Amino acid sequence: MLSLDLVVCGRAFVNGEIKYSEIGIADGKISIVKSSISGGERRIDIPGGVIFPGFVDPHVHFRDPGMTEKEDFLSGTLAAVHGGVTCILDMPNTVPPVTDVNSLLEKKSRVKGRAHTDYGLFAAVTPGCNAGMMAPFVPGFKLFMGSTTGKILLNDEDEIRSALTDISRTGKRISVHAEDDNMIGRETERNCRDHLRNRLVEAEINALRRLSRFKGMRINICHNTNAESVDMANDLGFTTEVALHHLFFEPDKHSSSEYKVNPPIRNAAVRDRLYGSFINGKISMFGSDHAPHTLSDKSKDFDSAPSGIPGVETTIPIVMNMVRKNTISLAQAVSMGSEVPASSFGMKKGKIEEGYDADISVFDTRKFTNISVRKLHSKAGQSPYDGWEAVFPELVIVGGEIQVDGGEFCGDTVGKDVYGKP
Repeated sequence: MLSLDLVVCGRAFVNGEIKYSEIGIADGKISIVKSSISGGERRIDIPGGVIFPGFVDPHVHFRDPGMTEKEDFLSGTLAAVHGGVTCILDMPNTVPPVTDVNSLLEKKSRVKGRAHTDYGLFAAVTPGCNAGMMAPFVPGFKLFMGSTTGKILLNDEDEIRSALTDISRTGKRISVHAEDDNMIGRETERNCRDHLRNRLVEAEINALRRLSRFKGMRINICHNTNAESVDMANDLGFTTEVALHHLFFEPDKHSSSEYKVNPPIRNAAVRDRLYGSFINGKISMFGSDHAPHTLSDKSKDFDSAPSGIPGVETTIPIVMNMVRKNTISLAQAVSMGSEVPASSFGMKKGKIEEGYDADISVFDTRKFTNISVRKLHSKAGQSPYDGWEAVFPELVIVGGEIQVDGGEFCGDTVGKDVYGKP
């Protein structure tokens, strides 16, 4: 008889449909999925809600090391798991940035044993970076074509070509902040309309044009803000991310520094066309672009306030509320939130299937609530989604270990580096 550590029973999203399933877990993996399983050291029956594969956030900034007053791995992954996210991929613009093997090793050593979710650490695309040495130990590489937090901008044509050609040989995906820095203005800003004036949509579109010579390469375009960029990326065979703030906010109604982000929120007409691309299934995945600036940071005058919006804990609960309202389907939520980010970055996650990691999130869409900043777990202490309707998870399991039960945290730092250690 198969020895199982845990069996989770209930209505589950399996092979694209919801059906009663019993999910047997052993050694952190899903060992068996059947309509009936005998045995198991522990059994959990899910009386309401649906059992989903754990969600993956492919784009977070946990600021660890160097800016841990904003966020560290403990607080960031605690926020993630409360949002139903069981794996995060962290960006390299920390202090110091992850640009070589030494800085990668140092960051791995620092965060080991301090995560409530599984994780991967991106490396930055820099001139002459040793992609071959770092590739086995990172989910991918991050190229910043536009200025943002950190000083790892790479916008020179020859350097981009050399670096991307080198990385392509490793088979790793390259996530791109696609704004052409040559087209970004530097005029004083007083509100989000001014910020938009400095970072026009044309900068984003031109960055895609410049990437067109890499057609078919494993490239992911982060935080798309407009439908034209999405269409261009799809035509080039790239994957695409969207952050909720670009789907919901626009500068005439949301003008304060709370909504300041790079690339910026666009005007209503551009936003609405992007929303249409999203609803029509043209965008590959969600990425929160979680940027946990503190309330005091965001309270500075607009020009001095940092760019970025926190979202790792609220993205999937808001998505699940969209499912509740029949705005999108369960299948689209799982595809964009779990299946595609997992497969795009080479993880055996994102499906309730034998051999996959035992990462599970249970959501009951009958139990919706309003987001309260006071109850969120990020150090940011602020969120533009305060008061929004959301559906938070009832149960979250990471690698076969229960982290959230009945909506309450009961876990430990069980998260593992999915990409190993050099």
